[in-house]
Amino acid sequence: MNARFPGASSPISGVRDRRYTIRYPFAADAELIDMETGQQATGVTSDISLGGCFICTAKPLPSNARARLRLTRKGQILDALVVVRIVKPRVGLGVEFFDLEPPNNEVLSAWIDALRRNR
Repeated sequence: MNARFPGASSPISGVRDRRYTIRYPFAADAELIDMETGQQATGVTSDISLGGCFICTAKPLPSNARARLRLTRKGQILDALVVVRIVKPRVGLGVEFFDLEPPNNEVLSAWIDALRRNR
């Protein structure tokens, strides 16, 4: 069990990738705030899916941190609560969306629909 995210198990080596939705290349400005420490991080997404996104940043939040995320692209804003699932030092972090409420889920769906059509 992990103290930062109750119910989450420790990473086990050899576990296969757990993504369950298709990822699409996607660039949006990202702002993260760790809900426990207040640490902030900014960056740009490299891809997105209905389940989460990868954010390129030089100063990622720690693994399993819960954070508030704001994505901004072409005047549209998506606010979500996320959990940091993977950290790649000096590269960025992967987050999983865990609380998307209207209108944020509608913004995400519109972005994904547009990416599907342009694929």
